[in-house]
Amino acid sequence: MDLNYSNEETNFRKEVHDWLETHLPDDIRQKVIGYQELSKEDYQRWHKILAAKGWSVPHWPVEWGGTGWDMTQRYIYDEEFALAGAPRLPPFGPAMCAPVLLKFGTSAQKEQFLPRIREGDDFWVQGYSEPGAGSDLAAVKTRAERVGDHYVINGQKIWTTLGQYGDWIFCLVRTDPHAEKRQEGISFILMDMKTPGITVRPLILMDGGHEVNEIFFDNVKVPAQNLVYEENKGWTVAKYLLGHERMGSGSVGASRRELAALRALAHREQKNGKPLIEDLRFKDKISRIEIELDALEITSMRFLDQMRRKGQSPGADVSMLKIRGTEIQQMITELAMQAAGPQAQPFKAVLDGAIDPFTSRLAPRYFNFRKASIYAGSNEIQRNIIAKMSLGL
Repeated sequence: MDLNYSNEETNFRKEVHDWLETHLPDDIRQKVIGYQELSKEDYQRWHKILAAKGWSVPHWPVEWGGTGWDMTQRYIYDEEFALAGAPRLPPFGPAMCAPVLLKFGTSAQKEQFLPRIREGDDFWVQGYSEPGAGSDLAAVKTRAERVGDHYVINGQKIWTTLGQYGDWIFCLVRTDPHAEKRQEGISFILMDMKTPGITVRPLILMDGGHEVNEIFFDNVKVPAQNLVYEENKGWTVAKYLLGHERMGSGSVGASRRELAALRALAHREQKNGKPLIEDLRFKDKISRIEIELDALEITSMRFLDQMRRKGQSPGADVSMLKIRGTEIQQMITELAMQAAGPQAQPFKAVLDGAIDPFTSRLAPRYFNFRKASIYAGSNEIQRNIIAKMSLGL
């Protein structure tokens, strides 16, 4: 097993780093490192810059605008973006809906949607969770009834991330309420968010942010041609889509950037005149996170080596990256709150007139990252998957 980068890969990392130095807009970078919300215009402006370079969808097939990079190059690309403070493009179009269309979509669907996703013309969102159907997606109740050449949709989705920006939404809907198994009778369908009958309502989080929404569908007419794959076979599509969330979920680059900011905060003088980093117990906690992060990176490299040498897709054990990556993110936010002390109070630094991009949004970030171990399949469920699929328990 080779866990080292080749000379070509090292040169590629420098190419990505240098390009980001000159092309990442500073106002967008400052929002990312200052934990501020990005607007739809911010996301689309950055998407257009990447599309002009040919880097907006590096994981796609070359014939549809992909770069032809191997898995290691894509991993380096993601890591350098995180280290630089570049925002990741919202995954719902480029990394979730698009792979589904490439695998299951008709030629007409690919021609209609893929170029616009690649260029950032449409902002996509995901309609999976419902009240009573979160981790258990087989419990979805939003109903789609076939009427002639349309489906009529009625129901509700919840926790729809960035739904307020959505131009299109892909949804799991129930097309056969009498199916013998819950996983049967579910279909995967695409909807234009401007269609009459769709209502988006904000869910304001405890940090004051508007990130998620609830969406209501009242007799929404959707052309039958927007059905992806076969009717009642949406569970097959959903499983394929979820498999694309795992490999990049370790977020090593972002965690390294956050850890560096935490170290800088710990070196500041406290009221007693001594920096917190001189507290051996606190220093030990930072060291433990750094060791965990090194181990996570080595584990990511093991999966990359497996795919690079054997051409194998990662198995269920790739969920380790999601589990440990999100736990490390939470550990960093918890320790940052401890290091900042009273300065971590929501908006305190702003109110005091000392705007600090790290401490002024620490509390909202801490609260927001409580969800990290839940989304993309809760960590408890991921452990069950590993136990069952990899260990045979």
